Amino acid sequence: MQLIIVESPHKAKTIEKFLKGDYKVDASKGHVRDLPVNRMGVKIDGNFQPYYEISPEKKADIKRLKEEAEKAETVYLATDPDREGEAISWHLAEVLGLDENAANRIEFNEISEKAVKNALKNPRKIDMGLVDAQQARRVLDRIVGYSISPAASSRLNENLSAGRVQSVALKMVVDREREIAAFKPQEYWNLKALVKPDSDKEFKVLLCEKSGKKYKPSSAEEAAAVETELKNSEFIVKSVKKSVVKSHAPAPFITSTLQQDGSIKLNVTAPQVMQIAQRLYEGVETPNGQLALITYMRTDSVRIASEAQASALEYIRKNYGEKYAPEKPNFYRSKKDAQDAHEAIRPINVNITPESLKDVLDRNHYKLYKLIYDRFIASQMSEAVYDGVSVDVAAGEYILKTSGKSLMFKGYTAVYDDTKKDEDDEGNSTLLPTLNEGEKLQLKGIEKEQKFTKPPVRFTEATLIKNMEDKGIGRPSTYATIMAKLTDKKREYVRKEKKYLVPNPISYDLIDFLVK
Repeated sequence: MQLIIVESPHKAKTIEKFLKGDYKVDASKGHVRDLPVNRMGVKIDGNFQPYYEISPEKKADIKRLKEEAEKAETVYLATDPDREGEAISWHLAEVLGLDENAANRIEFNEISEKAVKNALKNPRKIDMGLVDAQQARRVLDRIVGYSISPAASSRLNENLSAGRVQSVALKMVVDREREIAAFKPQEYWNLKALVKPDSDKEFKVLLCEKSGKKYKPSSAEEAAAVETELKNSEFIVKSVKKSVVKSHAPAPFITSTLQQDGSIKLNVTAPQVMQIAQRLYEGVETPNGQLALITYMRTDSVRIASEAQASALEYIRKNYGEKYAPEKPNFYRSKKDAQDAHEAIRPINVNITPESLKDVLDRNHYKLYKLIYDRFIASQMSEAVYDGVSVDVAAGEYILKTSGKSLMFKGYTAVYDDTKKDEDDEGNSTLLPTLNEGEKLQLKGIEKEQKFTKPPVRFTEATLIKNMEDKGIGRPSTYATIMAKLTDKKREYVRKEKKYLVPNPISYDLIDFLVK
């Protein structure tokens, strides 16, 4: 008998389906040992040597795995394919007394029969570089947390924690709230003129410039004076610019973009997104047994396997038509600091459509699988094509503008529409009449609307994750944990008002203490 140890019982069940006969698959259920809970557990003056303890709740799991390992001819460590997974494999090898030089570590990016069997043909040694990277981060987290948290708690008389990344995220939320509090709104007025060419329909133009500079009236009196001037002016089409606008499909999901879209489109938190995605990766129960649906969900790479790309293009041609498949396959570039250890998040098999599983998956699992599936298919499709036009109208020293576009070819938007509507859109999304430069327009009316400049918008989970990612704070695997800690009911650093993150009073005190 050969033993394969994974992290999750769901994963074990899915893999067991592929491997009949000589293999037994069991789960460690995550980490089997860690730094002690009630003390530092790091010898700072001894090259930061960590001291690990077996978690009491893991003793029964370790006993069972030891018994199975002793009976097995070979023990394969198949924990997750990342730093954390590599460290869990190392801890397991230590605890179970396995040969540290044995080629017994296997990894796969998707839980499919082909991927698992291929991994078993290519075992390797545990990568101590990855293990040390995980240990270094764990030790650094512990030093920061256990050095600063007690100081913050004793000074502020609260049960506080000051995590290495969590504190930076909280500071961003507090700084944004202070910006909002300090913001002084400025009054401005929007003036829209309803104009009409001789032989076509009316349309609206928005006042944007005066004497060649951007301009908005700043008071009711000023707006009334401009209105009078406009009523006494001749409206002439100054320029008409026509263009064909192409919109490229978005890249397939990485961890951060999945969390952002999950938050915006499905209205679930980042931790919930990751919990659901983990289950889709490990496998769900179907009438045909346990089935894994997506590739590994902790990744910062937009790379796609050529086999998966070919499969997607074949699916697109068959279901949407030749036009929807690009002439050259779409490739995307990962960010410069991406580790690029795994592919982007995608369905394992494009022929297992979300619709085919609608009656099998629960609501949230279905919705997230559909989001991942649609984004992947869209990422391999042709561009959307729009017919665009922008018009400038002169009225005395003022310039009024409008723009419009119409969809000529759906492209990827037939599957996944990622267009965002701008609340302050100054254009006009309707079709405009045919206009010629120098053409005179009749003024049919003027609308005035008082407005005020708006303060910066509070962070949502999605925008906070995006800002952290843009600033290089944290890693894909940490965002969900950070969001969970910020909104933790015990400490309540941040509360949610609708979808927005609002810091509670203690957060200001904690951040001021940490900055000092």
